[in-house]
Amino acid sequence: MTASMNSGPLAGLRVLEFAGIGPGPHCAMQLADMGADVLRVERPGGNGWPNPVVDRGRSVITLDIRTEAGRQRCLELAQRADVLIEGNRPGVMERLGLGPDQLCALNPRLVYGRMTGWGQTGPLARSAGHDINYIALTGALAAIGPAQGEAIPPLNLVGDFGGGSMFLTVGILAALLERERSGQGQVVDAAIVDGTASLMSFFSGLLPSGRIDMRQGCNLLGGAAPWYRCYRCADGRQIAVGALEPGFYAELVALTGAGEVMQQQAQDATGQTLQAEHWAQLFAQRTRDEWCALLEGTDACFAPVLELEEARLHPHMASRGTYQQIDGVLHSAPAPRFSRTASGIRPSVQLDPEADIWSERP
Repeated sequence: MTASMNSGPLAGLRVLEFAGIGPGPHCAMQLADMGADVLRVERPGGNGWPNPVVDRGRSVITLDIRTEAGRQRCLELAQRADVLIEGNRPGVMERLGLGPDQLCALNPRLVYGRMTGWGQTGPLARSAGHDINYIALTGALAAIGPAQGEAIPPLNLVGDFGGGSMFLTVGILAALLERERSGQGQVVDAAIVDGTASLMSFFSGLLPSGRIDMRQGCNLLGGAAPWYRCYRCADGRQIAVGALEPGFYAELVALTGAGEVMQQQAQDATGQTLQAEHWAQLFAQRTRDEWCALLEGTDACFAPVLELEEARLHPHMASRGTYQQIDGVLHSAPAPRFSRTASGIRPSVQLDPEADIWSERP
């Protein structure tokens, strides 16, 4: 695979990815979708988590980087790369002779992207962990879940991908932009705990004003308000209501024919509990599709709660091509979208480890 085969705003960019799980591969997928020529170094036997969606758009070679031959091949590739992505624990790449000091000395323009949960420094830096642990330490997990129950992890969207891969992608792009001015690469230390803390900025910024309560089950945006939560319908399926502002709430009340008790948004917990009970009874009287026919597309801030396969078929999502079925696998379309240099979905290609993958730059 050569850069000339790619389109997108990052066409011509060379990315050397050391195979991992979760946020690192997701970052590499985004860069590949945007046209970068991503070469993945896969370990013999793989990593046990093959994913045809997140792993798309790469050239793949299999190397044992613990051997001298594997290490030397990686050194050759790193000298020709613009970006490197790795997601090992701190110190692992250094022990392999592939750390940033070694590689950036060989290639001063290299942007060396490091994806970890705890970061490269700190008391927990070398400890094992997963998304649930990282968001627990940042204050995010404590606010998610019912008041009288345990906190509920929101899949691994908040930590691995929201606080992890997205911040690694932003950091890499920022470092590439700065490289245009300085001519020098640098290390991007993307820690999930740092990124998740940044995602919490909106909430921490509202705390001093008292406009939000971060206690579990008390957060206006976490389901505590009866006009910002999900309800079950007559057919057992669910709908989502987000009528935060008074005007949108008035629209919801008018269209549903809600009773007088719901005319104004209750400001106290007792009133909100009463309203929630009334809304639950009301929405349980019709099926989800009946509520969709009445409310979807209005300013009542309404949406059906769709399963993944349903989401692909929804008229709005289908019209935008947000999901694409390719060889029986459901892919998300590249995001964001560009007016001139369109991104695209490309398959991955297995290459011979000794192939002439990247020619020398002039």
